Amino acid sequence: MGDLPVDRVNPNFVFNSVGIDFAGPFYIKTKLRKRDPPTTIYVCIIICLFTKAIHLELVSDLSSEALIAALKRFMARRGKCRKILSDNATNFVGTKNEINRLFKLMEQQDALFQNFLSEEEITWSHIPPRPPHHGGLREVGVKSFKFYFKRVVSNTCLTYEEFLSILIEIEGLLNSRPLTPLSSEVEDLEILTPDNFLYGRPITAIPEPLITELNDNRLNRWQLLTKKVQTIWKHWSKNYLNNLQQRHKWMFKKDNVKIGDMALIKEDNFPVSNWPLGRIVKLYPGKDNIIRVVDIRTKTGIFKTSVSRLCVLPIER
Repeated sequence: MGDLPVDRVNPNFVFNSVGIDFAGPFYIKTKLRKRDPPTTIYVCIIICLFTKAIHLELVSDLSSEALIAALKRFMARRGKCRKILSDNATNFVGTKNEINRLFKLMEQQDALFQNFLSEEEITWSHIPPRPPHHGGLREVGVKSFKFYFKRVVSNTCLTYEEFLSILIEIEGLLNSRPLTPLSSEVEDLEILTPDNFLYGRPITAIPEPLITELNDNRLNRWQLLTKKVQTIWKHWSKNYLNNLQQRHKWMFKKDNVKIGDMALIKEDNFPVSNWPLGRIVKLYPGKDNIIRVVDIRTKTGIFKTSVSRLCVLPIER
């Protein structure tokens, strides 16, 4: 295995080196009137290559001016970045041609954009097609978020305010994902998340009743937005946990879990940004010395569970 890029292992400010990606197009209306034509917008996804923190920014179109404005808003809130990485245009399989044209424009040294980068002393570079060690741009959480966000949001024409509200809530839940335990103490259930790097503490979502099973015609407009956020969370968090689990064939020997390991627990319908976590406190090895069942300590007590329901932290073990 090759060495990881310097930007992903050397400590630095949050968002000092970032990857940039796009999702869209989406359609919004200034007012919810049938005769008003929808407006096309995109989402710019900015990923810190070191902390995995994510920033989501609305972009009105895929011009140099719109991208510069988005980067200025981003840097006003998160601080100036020094290096930007983006996929080659050929990697945007299945996206609209406008995104391809934007990156081709950047490759052609668009004067306006290059002047902006030069004045701000920012380096912009493209990564080679499908490199496994440049995972910051293809982090599993980002990839699945784009899929579920587009699938859930695209079937409704939202106003600008509604779309922005959903987007910021989604940014919050993405930055709540666990990266690693803060200590090795069995009693300690605290974890490190991208939020810790951004704010110095985890951010807890406002508790709300689960309404994903209610019919849309029973909900008002803002309850409908909450349902969309909860639906994205439900599918994204499940997919995220499934992808984090290392699935090895039985013919390959693998390290067993051990006492003190912290793990994410696969559960259904857990609240937004409220990850089910626990510490392994007892092992039950089988006759073949493979551990398939453990006791795990959570905030509510100790219970027995299958190892197949667990995803041991840290993620990149």
